[in-house]
Amino acid sequence: MAKVSFNDDLCKGCGLCVNACPKKILQLDNSRLNNKGYHPVSCTDMSACIGCAFCATTCPDVVITVER
Repeated sequence: MAKVSFNDDLCKGCGLCVNACPKKILQLDNSRLNNKGYHPVSCTDMSACIGCAFCATTCPDVVITVER
């Protein structure tokens, strides 16, 4: 199973990773803000992650790490 982690403080909530995820398990977390005042991304179902790393390669701020 793959593991996705996020550096929440660097996320600017652009949503590019959300659109890139083929499993549609990423979303912007509207219930919290990071230090910059943006809604950071979160994974809704880690067990569904296939480890493709499309999210990480799409992220312009290198916020996402994917471990297989």
